[in-house]
Amino acid sequence: MHHGDGVRQRRAALKAIASYLPAGILTNQELAQELGGWDAQKILEKTGIAVRRIAAPDECSSDLGVAAAQRLFEKGACRPADIDFLLFCTQSPDYFLPTTACLVQDRLGLRLDCGALDFNQGCSGFVYGLSLAKSLIETGNAATVLLVTAETYSKFINPRDRSVRTIFGDGAAATLLTAVESERELIGPFVFGTDGRGARELIVPAGGMRQPVACEQAVETEDARGNWRSQRNLYMNGPEVYRFTIETVPKLLEQLLDKSGRRVEDVDHFIFHQANKFMLDRLRTRTPIPEEKFWVDMEDCANTVSSTIPMALERAQCRGRIRPGHRLALVGFGVGYSWSAAMMEWVAT
Repeated sequence: MHHGDGVRQRRAALKAIASYLPAGILTNQELAQELGGWDAQKILEKTGIAVRRIAAPDECSSDLGVAAAQRLFEKGACRPADIDFLLFCTQSPDYFLPTTACLVQDRLGLRLDCGALDFNQGCSGFVYGLSLAKSLIETGNAATVLLVTAETYSKFINPRDRSVRTIFGDGAAATLLTAVESERELIGPFVFGTDGRGARELIVPAGGMRQPVACEQAVETEDARGNWRSQRNLYMNGPEVYRFTIETVPKLLEQLLDKSGRRVEDVDHFIFHQANKFMLDRLRTRTPIPEEKFWVDMEDCANTVSSTIPMALERAQCRGRIRPGHRLALVGFGVGYSWSAAMMEWVAT
């Protein structure tokens, strides 16, 4: 018997997802030519990525997020007037201030009595967003929440930095959460974790208040592996991020199963943050998850940070793989370091 089961009460439920990928394309062939000494097929085998979608120079996170939300409205999932609260997850906001969510509220024509906020979370952001939406709905502060995850990491990446250029792509997803009457919890329980000691391992050093952008921050230098970047660019210590993931995520999954009183057999699909194929393959071998329940799907969109899980969910639903009643384990992890996982029952039709 799970907490509160058996009594019909107000619960948060995920009702619909729509994602959006920008038109710009960066293929493995282009990367192999540009970076030299690399083979397109080898990039695919190692990363699981054939194509990255890249935002145009004048296309920002708000533009991607608005496009994803408009697709959600076009699907007939809801209308702009239905939204009580907008949650906007990004690490590449249009401005420091105002909040990007305020720009999106205006462009989508959401009501003036709609709450709207940004939260700066990366690869764990979607699961965090689900927990925030659930809290707003189940405390009665909102009945309909629009969760938008949108990222343009490409704008942080130095073209000559092969350590990150092959992995990340731009994209957004809009997820609709609503209040329903249910005897069971449909979203949750959640497990969270944070270890800020890892902050420097995945970082854009310059551009905030700690290290404001000045001319010297634009100077590019070469590292020991032949990657070029400036202090304004994204830096990722791949081996350290990999070590953190392999140490943290299997334990995170165990905690989620314990907290929910479930076993691996009770879960229909495990949808992990789509970091890259190499990392996901290694992770799966360190968990008891059978391959047919473990989702790997990023070949045509790459690692879109906070949008990888909702994109995978939308695709799985479109292909008829995820159906109402299925139980899902969602697992996000990465930049921060930050991690989070949740159980969810799929109710979207």
